[in-house]
Amino acid sequence: MNFIKKIFDKKIDESVHLQFQKFSRGDFTNRAIISAKNSSGKYTINTTSEFAHDFVNILAKKLGGNKTKITGSIISTGDLKGELEFKSIKQFQGVKNYSIEGEMSGNEIIDLMKKFPKNFFALSFSVNDDLVKIKPKAPKSGKPSSKGEEAPKADFCKFITKNKEIVQSFIFEKPDFKTASVIHTFAIDSIVIPNELKNEKDFAIVREKSLRKGKIIRKAIIDDKEIVSEIEFEA
Repeated sequence: MNFIKKIFDKKIDESVHLQFQKFSRGDFTNRAIISAKNSSGKYTINTTSEFAHDFVNILAKKLGGNKTKITGSIISTGDLKGELEFKSIKQFQGVKNYSIEGEMSGNEIIDLMKKFPKNFFALSFSVNDDLVKIKPKAPKSGKPSSKGEEAPKADFCKFITKNKEIVQSFIFEKPDFKTASVIHTFAIDSIVIPNELKNEKDFAIVREKSLRKGKIIRKAIIDDKEIVSEIEFEA
């Protein structure tokens, strides 16, 4: 289940919280964009970067203990030497891009994601008929949207599958569709500081562990019909 579906199902967990750590107060438009197409039961889902970890996690769980070729990058501000095998490393302004090319099991990927939850896993691989392809670079940081700002293209992640259940967690308004596009606005009204952090002097810790409170506005166009929904959240 992806983080947007978790919010709408009121099943918010730590993975959802991690999605919003970088956000301040404000309206963040043109977020978590989805473009999906159904071609005789074969679904292609293109998205912006927010869904990268969801896609990787879905396929890694399906891969399980089996191994397959993994390419892409793991983006981190920390030192991952000794934690994984990588082809090369590039660094810019303290952010390291570890280039990955080799065999890994799904369980190994999941273990790394659990051990380094703040890292960005831009990995590409396939499991049977399912495929995930993610651009091997860091996503853009979260900043409030500027007036008239053009929406980014949904081309950071690509996911191909015949699994209807997976697809319905992304396009949940209509079980059967031919084409669909979805765009979200994150309207964050306040930052909720947990009671145990009221006296914390380290602002970085406060920012990291505080909850973002507001609402998600979801605008979907499915087979040329517009459906707008919204839900309050705290994560």
